[in-house]
Amino acid sequence: MTFPANNFSGILTVDDYMKFPGVPPDHHLSYGPDSEQFGDLYLPKRSGQHPVVLLLHGGCWQARFGLEALGSLSDALRSKGFAVWNLEYRRLGNGGGWPTTFEDVIAGTEFLREIDKRYSLDLSRVIAIGHSAGGHLALWLAGRHRFPVESLFFSPNPMPIHGVVALAGIPDLIEGVKRNICFGACREIVGGSPEEVPDRYKSASPAAFLPLGIPQRHIIGSLDQVIPIDYIRKYVKVDSQGDDVSLKVVPDAGHFELVVPANPAWPVVRAAVDELAPDRPAI
Repeated sequence: MTFPANNFSGILTVDDYMKFPGVPPDHHLSYGPDSEQFGDLYLPKRSGQHPVVLLLHGGCWQARFGLEALGSLSDALRSKGFAVWNLEYRRLGNGGGWPTTFEDVIAGTEFLREIDKRYSLDLSRVIAIGHSAGGHLALWLAGRHRFPVESLFFSPNPMPIHGVVALAGIPDLIEGVKRNICFGACREIVGGSPEEVPDRYKSASPAAFLPLGIPQRHIIGSLDQVIPIDYIRKYVKVDSQGDDVSLKVVPDAGHFELVVPANPAWPVVRAAVDELAPDRPAI
């Protein structure tokens, strides 16, 4: 398995990311009728019930970025003893946006309840890992138990997420709009500005549901050119409202190194996963 070489500045670029090698899953499963409503399931080679990683790719919620780039990360997590549900969803440009993207990640997550017995999934041990815009979605899913009854996405019994590893995530959409993170996509994913559609931001931004009541591990590269470090630091230190939250800044890493198991950033990611899943059986 070969990853593209770093560029001259020492960090991986978006073009490199688009060339990341895919890894075939054990099962390719549809959770809805649309061609983008599917997930790739990776299963560890051991008996017994498997703790689960719900994996959500990034790409500023844009259609050109799919789940294939996280194939190697899925494989690495599978080798650590996890069942990995690498979830695809409709995105901006292929039917996603408000409210479709949000409905899809809920449907894809709840689909685990339909397949848990078939694939020996232990849904009492589910953690979510999200990269970039996927970090937003992972944190948002983890906060579903906090959604008010009047929310479009309210459920009286959402599937619990027991921890989140956000890799250069986007926890606060309103602050993301102010900083033009993802070049306007924070606004586009909810279909308007915070002034135009304030209720949507109350339903779509993880920061609106704090405290989430679950542990969060935020990781970002010191050379990230997509997500500002001080944006994450503000959320962790100021806005998290007493949640069990930490931030690790990986030296000499950019935005994409965090999802490459062969990169020096991988031990930091692996340690965060291990911290949130301490009772995973040894393999």
